[in-house]
Amino acid sequence: MNDGKQIRIEAIHLDQDDPKKCTARKLEKRGLIRCKKRIASVSKRGVLLNPLSDILLSPMDAELMETGTLVALDCSWKRIHESIRIISKTTRLESRILPILLAGNPVSWGKRGRMSTAEALSASLYIVGHKDQAISMLKPFKFSDAFFDLNGQLLEAYSSCHDRTELEEMQWEFFDRPSSDI
Repeated sequence: MNDGKQIRIEAIHLDQDDPKKCTARKLEKRGLIRCKKRIASVSKRGVLLNPLSDILLSPMDAELMETGTLVALDCSWKRIHESIRIISKTTRLESRILPILLAGNPVSWGKRGRMSTAEALSASLYIVGHKDQAISMLKPFKFSDAFFDLNGQLLEAYSSCHDRTELEEMQWEFFDRPSSDI
């Protein structure tokens, strides 16, 4: 689906979590991403993974990522609202939320949407058709197999969708729809 070109990846690293469990730092040490401490130094064009966004990440975002950057926010889930508020004011990146996936990491195993930075980046790459890059993104982690065991069928289904509406509906083929959406 892609020409083999690697998507450039950055993480806004806010030093809010245990450094021993920080997947963004581990990815940076392996040369897979670049961590930025200053929001102003983050790329200006691309996709920001934002778990509070209203717009689903879909295969339609591939070109935006391929011509820009995929940016993750590496912060504590306990401080996500505060962190997103700060970043939203200072960047023009397009915010996207991942469709429903399950965490494979040992801290949040099996929880909907509570993925590590590495899992979120990998899922994003997979959905937009950069499957090889997605798989290599999680190779440094022991929970890599668990993540793909939990989400393999979902990721394949999401990556085959033609638009956000189809992807939105696809989620509900795997998960119960929240009662407020009925």
